[in-house]
Amino acid sequence: MPAPPESPPPVTRRVVALVSGTVQGVGYRWFVRGRAEAADLAGSATNLPDGRVEVVLEGPGAAVAGVLADLDGPRAPGAVTRVDVRDEAARGAAGFTTA
Repeated sequence: MPAPPESPPPVTRRVVALVSGTVQGVGYRWFVRGRAEAADLAGSATNLPDGRVEVVLEGPGAAVAGVLADLDGPRAPGAVTRVDVRDEAARGAAGFTTA
């Protein structure tokens, strides 16, 4: 009996999401970090001077999509009014940081 074909490796995706609303001082970055680490994603969550949070996620495409869906989901702290997402070339990031 021949061996089953191997699955191709998951496609790595990197996104930068700018999250607007009441997202600073409410535990939002820590929420994102928890979701990203649970999905084994690399990246960061950073407060911006204009009140937004910049979220960078990198890893398997399906996992990135899942965490993106959570950014303005019902369990997200604060009040998210908008999420603008752009794709970037993957950089081989490791770990997740907050700033």
